[in-house]
Amino acid sequence: MFVPLHDTNPLKSIDYQYVTVSLIVLNIAIYLIFQTGWFIPLDEENLAAFAAIPAELMGHGLGDETILSPFLVPDRFTLVTYMFLHGSWIHLLGNMLFLWVFGDNVEDAMGHLRFIMFYLMCGIFAAVVHSWFMPSSELPLIGASGAVAGIISAYLILHPKVKVWVLALWRIPIKITAYWALGFWILTQFANLLIDAEESVAWGAHIGGLAAGAVLILFMRRRGVPLFDQTRGGA
Repeated sequence: MFVPLHDTNPLKSIDYQYVTVSLIVLNIAIYLIFQTGWFIPLDEENLAAFAAIPAELMGHGLGDETILSPFLVPDRFTLVTYMFLHGSWIHLLGNMLFLWVFGDNVEDAMGHLRFIMFYLMCGIFAAVVHSWFMPSSELPLIGASGAVAGIISAYLILHPKVKVWVLALWRIPIKITAYWALGFWILTQFANLLIDAEESVAWGAHIGGLAAGAVLILFMRRRGVPLFDQTRGGA
């Protein structure tokens, strides 16, 4: 496994990745305020009210295990709220690191407004696909992984040959092309979907996000932005 650190891919159309940074700040702020217990702690029942629960989304209900929470969040709204909650610091930092390294260039290819729409649509479709795979699951789905997966597939389609610095095996810094780094990550998601039948990791959400990102980038990129750019990036 690897951890992305930096890509050699300068921005071309925008001055700064305002949306990418805002999403990172928002995710971290929500975790600090509501999930660490430091400011306005929410217990598991109240947090689950904002999570996407497949059994609810697919109309199966939770039976006798109804969540007792003062927050009445319509199921369709949880398709958005779930992606701003995270299960742990590692979960949060992993998603935000991928978003920081790869989100800016996808935002650059689309523009700020369309990138917001792209991010949300990838996250929504990720939750829907996860619910299709596990329609009776009562385990709350949280995290930005589905939306980030959409960014990963979009980046790979836009810039497959850009050089990316990664930590291989969590400790060895190496510089490899994006299609090796991200292609390997994508293959592991499909492999885990087939091998790991547990509900603890939402592999189906990752696959849904990847599919959404791959399709949406074809239509949402700026006019003139090429696909499968052959350049390897800047310094």
